[in-house]
This record gives sequence, structure tokens and C-alpha cells, in this order.
Amino acid sequence: MKANHSPSIDSPIRPDAWLLDPQVAFLNHGSFGACPKVVLDRQQRLREEMEREPVEFLVRKLPPLLDQSRDVLAGLIGVEPADLVFVQNATAGVNAVLRSLEFRPGDEILITAHDYNACRNVVRYVAQRTGAAVVVVDVPLPIDSPRQVIEAVLKWVSSRTRLAVLDHITSPTALIFPIEELVRELDGRGIDTLVDGAHALGMVPLDVKRIGAAYYTGNCHKWLCAPKGAGFLHVRRDRQSGIQPPILSHGWNRRRVGYSPLQDGFDWPGTLDPSAWLCVGEAIRFVGALMPGGLTALMRRNHDLAIFARRVLCERLGLEPVGPEEMLGSMAAVRLPDDAEYSADRPPPSEEHRLHDELLLRFGIEVPVYYWPAPPRVILRISAQAYNHPAQYERLAEAIERAEGGGRKAER
Repeated sequence: MKANHSPSIDSPIRPDAWLLDPQVAFLNHGSFGACPKVVLDRQQRLREEMEREPVEFLVRKLPPLLDQSRDVLAGLIGVEPADLVFVQNATAGVNAVLRSLEFRPGDEILITAHDYNACRNVVRYVAQRTGAAVVVVDVPLPIDSPRQVIEAVLKWVSSRTRLAVLDHITSPTALIFPIEELVRELDGRGIDTLVDGAHALGMVPLDVKRIGAAYYTGNCHKWLCAPKGAGFLHVRRDRQSGIQPPILSHGWNRRRVGYSPLQDGFDWPGTLDPSAWLCVGEAIRFVGALMPGGLTALMRRNHDLAIFARRVLCERLGLEPVGPEEMLGSMAAVRLPDDAEYSADRPPPSEEHRLHDELLLRFGIEVPVYYWPAPPRVILRISAQAYNHPAQYERLAEAIERAEGGGRKAER
């Protein structure tokens, strides 16, 4: 049975604009993104220009090119360029902030059970080295409303809470958290927030200044379709003192006229290929030209497609939604039937469920399937980007029904 959907999602938008394998239904844009050919062409031209005269490019041409790219990105997310720097990815931004802050024994760092494992590792590492405690908020799943997230987080705030590290859009469960309200509530209690916005830019309208977090980091290589290695970190003006990059280099003691100390620290981490950062403007132009109405229209279209995909999976497989549609962007997660073969006491050999490989190798579908929050619970997460279309998710539902690794319907 086909779920009802908007005509705007009926067909893919310029599927030939990407290098994706046409034999594979790529339903996992959320993991690493996919960069369009025109943006990759721009990147290659920059690389060739750099290699023709590396000193000229990296010493003299790079600073103004970086400024141009930063200005375009700052305009898109509503911040001042002086408060914005490029990093390789959101995890690098999380590292920069957490490893720059000072914690003491007894301090608490608040996270949620829906956080990204790499970022949780940074929190744990810093806590172990400083004596701080990690407080994990168990946000429920299924969830009924954004208000439940706020109530769950505030319940675990104490006089010892030093910092909250929160996702804007969760990676394992694909839910949009009410981040603006969370930041406001925590700020009112004197608690700074570090927002992991890895999935936000290009998926939902993003106004970082309005959100108001002390620290906000995100990716340009996911939903904005920039090359891999393009991320950003915004640090509120009153919190920039002492924030250092993951790699300390010349900027620590070489100040430039017209640049903030934050920019001096992050702009030059040593010899690198900066081409991904310099292609952000090209990526913005590309996604903005895919549909009449620009990026806003594309985000709406991808959101509608993700909702359609979740409805198809739930109807065909007898599953219940894990959250309201208002908390979905361009991704959606569904909980598959529990895997009776494994449990928390008897873990599987990999966090990735065996159904993933079967879907790829047998049916030509790339989609993440994994244990969350722990076995026997199984989650499947779909993504919706311009090159995707409804028939791919119907094909996915049929493949799961036929698969040996997870095809039975859930019991209602």
C-alpha cells in the first residue's frame, strides 16, 4: 500500500548531478553526505591552482579566499564572521571546545542518550582527565512532543552542571530537539550549551545567533553538500577567550590585523588542503538552485519525502512511529523488531546489524541498520535528499519483508 504524498517528491531532482552509483539506492545521505559534481569540479580547480604555486596559494591567496567563504556561510546561518571559524567536522568543533574549557572534580557535564558516540567519547575523555562527572539524560523513545525533551533535560540539571552538550538533530534517532528553548532554559540557570549541529545546516532553517548557544558546531559536507572536511564552529563573543583549535599552530602567537583571536587560532592548523572550506559558497549556490524557492524549498521537499518514507515503512512493516512528524527533518528512524539473538549481556560482533549488509549486497540498498541504544533494540534510519524519490523507500520496505536478517512484521 502506498502512503499519500506531495507531488513535489514524485521524482528525483537532478540525480545525474552526483557521482552516486546508479545501481544502489543510496538512502544514507546523513552519514557523510554526497558532494555534487559541480562542487567537486570547483574543488579540483582549487587544488590544481594550489599545486601550481603552493606558497603563493597558501600564504597569499588563501586568507582572502577563506574570508569570502566565511562571509557567505556567516550570512547563511545569521552570525558575524568574526565569531565563526572552519573546522574539519562537527566532532573537531566539539573537541576544540571541550578540551579548551576547565573542569574540576564535582563538575557535571550533561549529555543525552541520543548523542553521537564520537562526541560522547570526547565528553568522557575530558571528564576522566579532570574528575568531572558525565550525566546522561534518558530522553524517552518513542517520544510524543518536543516538550518531553526539555522536561527530561531540565530534570537532570543541578547546581553542579557546568556544561550541557546537546544535539540539534540526533544522529541515531533522527529527531530535531527543541534546541532554542533548551539553550534559553539552561542559560537562565547559568549553564552554557555546546550544540552539536552536525545535521542541521541544509536540513532545517538555521539561525545560530537566534539560538544563542555559547558554542555551536556543525557540518557543511552533509546536507549542504560541500566536500568532505568542511565544518564550522561558532563561539559567542563573550565565550571566545581561551577557546583553542584541536591543532595549536602559528596563530597562537601571530596576530593579524582585522582578525579575531579565534580566527587567528583556527584559520591555519598547519599545512592542509583547505579546498573543502573554500567550496562552501559553491555548495550553497548548488543547493539553492535545485528548486524554485531555493534551499528553503529543498528542505521542505526533503522533509516531505522523509515523512512519506517513514509512513511507508511503518505501514508495510507494522511499525509505530518513534516521534511526531514535527520533530523530523530530512531523516527518520524506525525501530525494527528486537533481535532475539543478542542482548546487552550477549553483545553482537558489531554495532551494525547484519540486515545492513543483506540490504546492500542482495538488494542494492545502502541504509544504516544498527543496535540502539543497545541490543536487542534495532534502529533503521533513512535519509531523503534531492536525488531520492518515493519508489526507493517502497523498494526498501519490500526488501526488508523479504530479507532473512529482519523481515518479520512487528506484532501490534
